[in-house]
Amino acid sequence: MYTTVWISFVLATECCSTQLIDGDGEFNITGIDNFIKEVKLADCGLSYAVVSIMGPQSSGKSTLLNNLFKTNFREMDAFRGRSQTTKGIWLAHCTGIEPCTLVMDLEGTDGRERGEDDTAFEKQSALFALAVSDIVLINMWCHDIGREQAANKPLLKTVFQVMMRLFSPRKTTLMFVIRDKTKTPLENLEPVLREDIQKIWDSVPKPQAHLSTPLSEFFNVEVVALSSYEEKEEQFREQVANLRQRFFHSIAPGGLAGDRRGAVPASGFSFSSQEIWKIIKENKDLDLPAHKVMVATVRCEEIANEKYAEFGANPEWCAMDEAVQSGFVPGFGKKLSSILNICLTEYDSEATYFDEGVRSSKRKQLEEKLLQLVQPAYQTILGHLRSVTFEKFKDAFEKALNAGEGFSLAATTCAESFMAQFEEGCADAVIHQANWDASKVKEKLRRDIDAHITTVRAAKLSELTTSFETKLNHALSAPVEALLDGANHETWSSIRKLLKRESDSAVSEMSYDLKGFDMDEKYKEEMLKNLENHAKGVVESKAKEEAARVLIRMKDRFSMLFSHDSDSMPRVWTGNEDIRTITKTARFASLKILSVMAAIRLDNNPDTIEKTLSSCLLEPTSTPAITDKSTATTADPLASSTWEEIPSSRTLITPVQCKSVWRQFKAETEYSVTQAISAQEANKRNNNWLPPPWAIVALIILGFNEFMTLLRNPFYLAFIFVGFLLVKALWVQMDVAGEFQHGALPGLIALSAKFLPTVMNIVRRLAEEGQKAAAQAAAAADNPPGGDPTKNFEGEANKIVSSTGSSEVTSSKNEVEYSSVSSKED
Repeated sequence: MYTTVWISFVLATECCSTQLIDGDGEFNITGIDNFIKEVKLADCGLSYAVVSIMGPQSSGKSTLLNNLFKTNFREMDAFRGRSQTTKGIWLAHCTGIEPCTLVMDLEGTDGRERGEDDTAFEKQSALFALAVSDIVLINMWCHDIGREQAANKPLLKTVFQVMMRLFSPRKTTLMFVIRDKTKTPLENLEPVLREDIQKIWDSVPKPQAHLSTPLSEFFNVEVVALSSYEEKEEQFREQVANLRQRFFHSIAPGGLAGDRRGAVPASGFSFSSQEIWKIIKENKDLDLPAHKVMVATVRCEEIANEKYAEFGANPEWCAMDEAVQSGFVPGFGKKLSSILNICLTEYDSEATYFDEGVRSSKRKQLEEKLLQLVQPAYQTILGHLRSVTFEKFKDAFEKALNAGEGFSLAATTCAESFMAQFEEGCADAVIHQANWDASKVKEKLRRDIDAHITTVRAAKLSELTTSFETKLNHALSAPVEALLDGANHETWSSIRKLLKRESDSAVSEMSYDLKGFDMDEKYKEEMLKNLENHAKGVVESKAKEEAARVLIRMKDRFSMLFSHDSDSMPRVWTGNEDIRTITKTARFASLKILSVMAAIRLDNNPDTIEKTLSSCLLEPTSTPAITDKSTATTADPLASSTWEEIPSSRTLITPVQCKSVWRQFKAETEYSVTQAISAQEANKRNNNWLPPPWAIVALIILGFNEFMTLLRNPFYLAFIFVGFLLVKALWVQMDVAGEFQHGALPGLIALSAKFLPTVMNIVRRLAEEGQKAAAQAAAAADNPPGGDPTKNFEGEANKIVSSTGSSEVTSSKNEVEYSSVSSKED
């Protein structure tokens, strides 16, 4: 019995604690009753939680609890050496956490004070904590992860086995607290811990009632990591503060203990704890393991750790590991196998006198750890080998294709050759102690090669297809445009022949080029069909382009035929041309362009587009009427958006659009016709410049006296003759007839502007000729004067006329001659 009740109160933090079970395994009934009264636990009902902690001695359990729950457990004094601090099981009340939370600090496991053979209390206290607590913190060092004896694994194995037999599932939360976390990410540590716990659970012999019970039925597993308290105190306290928040409302749904079962009311906590401890102490399944097994376990683990450290510091291994990062290392597998064999042989030599089972187990663990250490280098060497092989394959494949080798043959030959080289490299990198499979890397290389072959095939086929498509574009675009430009009855027939000739030629050439690709016949036929469709698409696209310019083409055709004769010479409207016939002919030719471009006719099906357009547009008075008996209305064949024989997909210009285009065409060409008619009428008027015959007779009769007077007086004749010459000179110089061809008013305006300069020019020439005559008279002073002065004057005047108007007269005569020739040809 207790002679002293171990209860401590910390008024500043309102923390109350007591020793629940002493180091000899005695339950402190008085202490827990006083504790319950002090914290008023009985008033909490089911709204309370119990948290406990277990772990190796001097692992900082009390320090963690004091920082986490603001408790006052005794902590180890680091300056006095490492020794047992907590004896038995202590219980404290957490301050500032809701709901009411109780914390149990368990005596550390593997303590020097109890010795190697006295571990029964460790197992008893651990089983008690698991049976009583809602949350159990398992304190462990980060470097112990992956060790068989670390993290209380053997202890948990025994506790699990007994717990399933003694107690029903109550869903305890196991929170593994990893202390002094290293650079290894928690994401890499947590799976290892969870796997170890699952292995422990699977290996535990289970009673019949729990043969198929999963671990999750008894426990929830949580993993957290904390930095070093001594080296990173500020970071440690910050992490602990964050962890503390998880214990608020821990029994609420979603909390750390939100799915606990079989909770005891707070008023019965003391009695329940006593009964559980009694059952645990009377259980005989928690016996100690054999002493030699414990010694072998510890010593073999030490030897294994030493050999592992020696291997990690081996200069030859370090050099190989560094060389592997930069490229492939020949003989990698053989060299590394030798180093591993030496390490394992040294372990066998030093551990030969220990328990065989433990020795073999630890050797296997050492081998697994060593292989785990060198596996990244092995994977790296395979990665280098795969990359180098793949790059060599690509270069060899490209050279084979450039040399003219068939695609399929080059792909097969290169792929088989370099896959064989890769397998040789894998054999060189094999580590004899490991049974690693390189098939995944080999499969990845095969996939990379196949993907590259597929990519190159697609690129080559695309390049080949583009080449033939470009060739078809050049072979079809310009000829189709030329054929559509000269639209006639044979236009689409010629286009069909051109399309068939070029398509057959391209398909034949492409079919020959595709033989080297060893393609599926169905895919090959599809490519050839697409090439044919592309050829049709080129024709259709060009037809659509030309259809968009149909109005321009029609006006050009009309202008060519209307304004030029059969010899392609510009027409001169002299008055003898039949403008109506010329206009009708030109419009019919323009309408032919419209009918040809109205639809795509690549299938050689007959249609009535030209007939319909001619009857409706050229002969609107004779348009056949379609009468609807019910409505008695007349339908217009062009009042539709489709042609009867032509599907919409091959329609370029609908009937309604044809009608609109024709209306616009007529409006824009009407001016040319009007101008031609005006020019013809003006020409007729200019050719009739003489007065009527009756006026000529009247002039002869009425001017008979004046005519006789002129005959009796030669001087008047000479004067009239000189005046006639001057008038003729002015007439020729100013091109009076030519100016009046454009109309009376424009002719008068032009002549008025040219009259004064022309007169001045004639006067100047007369003066020059007079000076020349005076000079000639002075030179011939000895010769007697003779000759008719009238004849001399006439000669001088003729010279002036001929010199001043020769160019204009010649031009005028040429124009008259050309006009007369043109009129005769018309």
